[in-house]
Amino acid sequence: MFQEFGQGNRYLQSVQPIERIRQAIGLTGTFVNNGALRFSTESPMPETTVELIQTGPEDAELIRNLYQYYAYESSDWEQEDVEADGRFYIHDEHLARYWQDPQWSANLLLVDGYIAGFLLIEGSELPCIDALELADLFILKRYRRKGIGRAIASQVLCSGAANWLVRFYDQDEVSQAFWRTVLDNLPRPVQMIELEDEPQLVSYLITRASLH
Repeated sequence: MFQEFGQGNRYLQSVQPIERIRQAIGLTGTFVNNGALRFSTESPMPETTVELIQTGPEDAELIRNLYQYYAYESSDWEQEDVEADGRFYIHDEHLARYWQDPQWSANLLLVDGYIAGFLLIEGSELPCIDALELADLFILKRYRRKGIGRAIASQVLCSGAANWLVRFYDQDEVSQAFWRTVLDNLPRPVQMIELEDEPQLVSYLITRASLH
């Protein structure tokens, strides 16, 4: 799926992964140039090209490596320790589902061709919840505070006919501020809901109907 690259070089992608993610979550015409999303950021650069690319099972090691950074940042409120090999634990069977379940996907985020993070999508398996879950959105620190995460989250949550579930830890003040900014500005109904499976999580349901 990806061409070989050297240190600091860009990733190059084919059109096919973009078409897969379009079909998976119903992305519309905002993505241009084989899947690149263009928007103005808060950085000095007036325009940034952001690409969201659905990965395949051959990219599992790449997602696994990136997830270590996410696990490190979330270890405070998830109370996770590293394993004997110095890495955070990753459940292999859960990871594999991103390339086995048609509602699940592991998506690579590129900014101007460089790896900038990932987006994990799951089909919610909670009782009475018919929605896709935006399970994890991780942006490398170099690409934060530029509006990239907000643009990606808003685009995905407003795309297609699916309802969406967003959950984050109540103790995570950074996630709270980020998601409340995103959710307060969505042109779709957003409802805070109470779920009993993990009471430490704050949960929001975004429904498909448009606000009038």
